[in-house]
Amino acid sequence: MTHSLAAADPTVTDFDATIERVDGTDVVLEETYFYPQGGGQPADRGTIEGVPVEHVETVDGDIVHRLEREPSFDVDDEVVASVDDEFRRYTMRAHTASHILYGAGRRLLNILGYGGFGITNEKVRVDFETTTDVTDDVLVELERLTNRAIWESRDVAWEEVPRAEALDREEVAFNEATEEGVMNDADTVRIVTIEDWDVAACGGTHVANTREIGGVTVQERSNPGEGLTRVEFAVGPTGIRRRATEHRAALSAARSIGTSVEDLPEAVERLIDERDALEAEVRSLTDEVLESRLAELDRVEQDGQTWRIGVVNDFDSNEVGEKIQKRVGTDDDVIAVSGGGGRPFVVVASSGDVDANRVVEDVTDEFGGGGGGGPTFAQGGGLDADPEEVVTFLS
Repeated sequence: MTHSLAAADPTVTDFDATIERVDGTDVVLEETYFYPQGGGQPADRGTIEGVPVEHVETVDGDIVHRLEREPSFDVDDEVVASVDDEFRRYTMRAHTASHILYGAGRRLLNILGYGGFGITNEKVRVDFETTTDVTDDVLVELERLTNRAIWESRDVAWEEVPRAEALDREEVAFNEATEEGVMNDADTVRIVTIEDWDVAACGGTHVANTREIGGVTVQERSNPGEGLTRVEFAVGPTGIRRRATEHRAALSAARSIGTSVEDLPEAVERLIDERDALEAEVRSLTDEVLESRLAELDRVEQDGQTWRIGVVNDFDSNEVGEKIQKRVGTDDDVIAVSGGGGRPFVVVASSGDVDANRVVEDVTDEFGGGGGGGPTFAQGGGLDADPEEVVTFLS
């Protein structure tokens, strides 16, 4: 059984090792500083005797290094191993940042629990178990508190403590989604402490001081499951690019509407109010135009019923249909309207003595298309005729 020394001494990235086992491309070292995938943290990258390491995982208690190709070395050979230093630094920063974000959550969220964690090349996610609604304001405050703790250069330390002692300490956060099954059979638990900020059970790699992280940019929030709120953030170049993009967009938007970035929210609210008022005015004017068009339609008497029939263009069938249903039964017993370009529509509203659906069926039987409805309202579309032909047929 082999164990990774990466978490205990994460700054070691070059080391000599003895080959314990080789099985095709799978290699086990007597001692390794490669971090195996687990607990939400991805496996280290690097080389063993110059051969690229594709993946590292724990299999039956051993740390297995899967190489890009079968190696030339064999059991008991001494080899030189090298962990990708840049990626190791990234995962150290990202993992520690997740603890700081959780510490910020301790200060802002109610009934807090650790629901999950994960690192990818572009972003980091932390799943909070909380009853708090993580609004935009809460999200921004999480980011602010996280970056404040980073700026304050808090020391980060780790130690192995007896499992019973760790479970008995109320301040220790346990990520049950990633640590469950790992700690069950362990005599000790590794505790990571960020000075006066957060304490958590964790087996990952971390920086020695929060200032090494540089900064955090919160990107998104979502709800991956009941009672969970997922917060995604970026560290390093991805976060810097995101912040630059957002800053550029805010400056451009502020300049476009003649205000400052600080006053942008209020300016946008004013524009929304103005837009809503204009939309309401347009709807009112549109309604008046449609009313006027319908009032100008010809009236005809058919079988003792007063019909208002005609063509109304520039409106869709839903708009016309809604309006004629409100008008029918006052001065007119039936209102039948055709309109639209290409393959036009027909809408019919009746006060009850004339079956509107039967009228639409007669039209579609004559001109094709399809439709349906009930005795008081029906509509059809896809007619193979001009609206004027439809009106002539109805007249």
